[in-house]
Amino acid sequence: MIEVIKTTLDGCFLFKPKKIKDNRGYFFESYRTRWFFDIIKENVQFVQDNQSFSRYGTIRGLHFQKPPFQQAKLVRAVVGSVLDTVLDLRAESKTFGKTFSIELSGDNNIQLYIPKGFAHGFSVLSETAIVCYKCDQYYSAEHESGINPLDEDLKIDWRISKDNRMISKKDKKHQSFKEFKNE
Repeated sequence: MIEVIKTTLDGCFLFKPKKIKDNRGYFFESYRTRWFFDIIKENVQFVQDNQSFSRYGTIRGLHFQKPPFQQAKLVRAVVGSVLDTVLDLRAESKTFGKTFSIELSGDNNIQLYIPKGFAHGFSVLSETAIVCYKCDQYYSAEHESGINPLDEDLKIDWRISKDNRMISKKDKKHQSFKEFKNE
C-alpha cells in the first residue's frame, strides 16, 4: 500500500510507501506499474534508472532535457537526505515558473514523481547521499540543458551555506530562468 500526496505543482506527486517492520528490519514496495498508472493517469514507461552518490553540500541541477527527449522521473533517496527541488518549465501550466521542494531520505522513503517539462535538482543535507531515479526517456547529451540553481529570481533555499556549497562549473554556467523564458 502507498500513500499519495499532491504537491503544489500541477502533475507532481509524492509517494509514501507503507513499511512492514519487524525485528529483522523492514520491507516496502517502492514501485508497482498498476498503482502508478492509476494515480498518474497516463502510460509512463520507465526505460532508464540512474543513481548518484554525493557528499554534503553538493547541489546538482536544475537539469532538464529539451524536446523530444524530455523526461518524466520518479526520484528517491536511498541513503542519506536531500532537498529535492523541481521547477515547472511548462509555459501552458498554471504553475509555470513555480518551484517545489521536499526532503527525501533513506528514512522517510518518500518518492517524488516529476512529469515531463520540469527542471530537477537536489542538495545533499547529510554527510553523503545516494539518489536513485527512474526516467521514461533515454538521456541525450545534445538535448540536455539546465537552469542555474543559484538563480536569485527563483529564491530556492538549498539549506546549504554559501561556504559549503559544491556546484559543478557546468551547473553554474546554466541560464537563468528569465533567459529560459525569453528563448
